[in-house]
Amino acid sequence: MSAEIVQLVEQAAPYLSTAVSAYGVAVFSRTEDAAADATANLGRRMLQAVWRRRNEQGQAELEAAVQDAAEAPEDEDAAAAVRHQVKRALREDAEMLAELAGLLPVAGETVHVTASGERSIAAKTITTAITGDNTTIRP
Repeated sequence: MSAEIVQLVEQAAPYLSTAVSAYGVAVFSRTEDAAADATANLGRRMLQAVWRRRNEQGQAELEAAVQDAAEAPEDEDAAAAVRHQVKRALREDAEMLAELAGLLPVAGETVHVTASGERSIAAKTITTAITGDNTTIRP
């Protein structure tokens, strides 16, 4: 296994664990949660990215690992099983390594975000933002 994969998964571990603790298996269907902290949301995004790019069997294996870790948050072996599933996915999909690495904050990076004024929005990354009245979102 490449050192790059090992390093990325080590950096991602706190985010993955927080997402599993916050959401459990619902992590795969949850959208951005303003009430959740940035760590849980980043871990959720990482797990969703891995899950979306897996085949049916890979999705089931990742889902089972997340379920076990959510049911036993103090069990390091369960958390390691989630990390193992992510490593497996990264070994099988080189493009995913770049995708997940791009989600992680850069070491030493400080982000300052300020919103000011009515209906202002501020974030390092925004996927969807709606501030208008009577807005309808269509898929």
